[in-house]
Amino acid sequence: MVNLKEMSKEQLQEWVIDLLADMFELDKNGLGAGSSLYDDLDIDSIDAVDLAVRLKELTGLRLQPEVFKTIRTIGDVVEALTGKAEQAA
Repeated sequence: MVNLKEMSKEQLQEWVIDLLADMFELDKNGLGAGSSLYDDLDIDSIDAVDLAVRLKELTGLRLQPEVFKTIRTIGDVVEALTGKAEQAA
């Protein structure tokens, strides 16, 4: 399991980008905090659910549906995970 408390935001962002690139067969070059999951990465609602499930499997942290609905960018994913990790501490 990935321990988010031991990662800087930059490391967490790189980890999220690597995860997205692996899950959705994306070229991670050019992906950054401002990359839109839906517009730039072409992720649909089913992919978003898969991402939420995979994040829980890898981190042990469950993002609430109301939080996940507000996520639009890679940076939003990082912020949501950071917030969850701080709550769990």
